[in-house]
Amino acid sequence: MNLNKESLYRDICLQTQGLLADETDLIANLANLSAILWMNLDDINWCGFYLLKGNELVLGPFQGKPACIRIPIGKGVCGTAAQSGEIQLVDNVHEFSGHIACDAASNSEIVLPVYHQQQLIGVLDIDSPIFNRFDQQDADGLQKVVTILQGTL
Repeated sequence: MNLNKESLYRDICLQTQGLLADETDLIANLANLSAILWMNLDDINWCGFYLLKGNELVLGPFQGKPACIRIPIGKGVCGTAAQSGEIQLVDNVHEFSGHIACDAASNSEIVLPVYHQQQLIGVLDIDSPIFNRFDQQDADGLQKVVTILQGTL
């Protein structure tokens, strides 16, 4: 990365605040946020959202190749994040029990739960072809971005 991660995520947060500040439409904000992340994060091959509908996550706005449309709660990295309510930081998806391979090129993944009024509404999912692509700095930075998003809901 050209910038260190702290500076990178500070810039992403500023872009996110500016773009989402006056918009309350969830789909519009998810679409723009996935684009912001896609444009700013190096070495990723998918970035987007899955929205909670009943007992499954359904594909929402994203950047990248076509993806799995429905993911059961508790299945794969996204379903695990939704069920546990915790960030999933996976260095090697091939070692993650029950991993759902939407794109065989993905080797690492980070998934963050998204809430509205303390209720899970979906997850932010980012994949990379690079093993060990994401670390705690990414988790912390992306959590700040998700917090900004949640403030628009």
